[in-house]
Amino acid sequence: MRLWSNDFKLASAIPAEFAFGKSDEVQHMALSANRSPSLSWSDVPAGAKSLVLLCHDPDVPTRADDVNKEDRRIPADLPRMSFFHWVLVDLPPTSSGLDAGFGSEGITPRGKSGPAAPDGARHGLNDYTLWFAGDEQMSGDYYGYDGPCPPWNDTVMHHYHFTLFALDVARCAVDGRFNGHDVRAAIADHVLAQAEWMGTYSIALDVR
Repeated sequence: MRLWSNDFKLASAIPAEFAFGKSDEVQHMALSANRSPSLSWSDVPAGAKSLVLLCHDPDVPTRADDVNKEDRRIPADLPRMSFFHWVLVDLPPTSSGLDAGFGSEGITPRGKSGPAAPDGARHGLNDYTLWFAGDEQMSGDYYGYDGPCPPWNDTVMHHYHFTLFALDVARCAVDGRFNGHDVRAAIADHVLAQAEWMGTYSIALDVR
């Protein structure tokens, strides 16, 4: 099975158009277009009954002490964790890709609605749901895609893994409010094949 994007090359920089935040020389960070990139795939196994798409960043700091603080840098040796940017299940196995903007066409304060998605698919909650939980203006359930916005004072490049899974079940066994960790657990014994496309992103002007 193959997965790719025509919007950025493998292991290369993701354009700011597809990010939640972008570099700003005055304020460090500014909001960006937050558009989901196009994705295409082929060679889905004949026995596949549904597809799942996950996008995660494994380079997120495990502590927020130094995040986006003036005169501080987040050390490269700080332990990191995964942050899910897109959780999409029950895609038809006959599909061959998603157009740019399928999962997001801008920033929606308090999150986009869900879980219903076109063609019978379902969006899960991305991890901005947790990130904004204590923010009175932004808190809510964030369904669909919300793009990169790594700390502007981080010292490491962040890597965004788009992974497509072909499953032997027609419906992913998750219900209600579900996230990327729930989906990973639910599909563990049902994956026939998987493919990945990865891009990089940083807001820090000196991390390239």
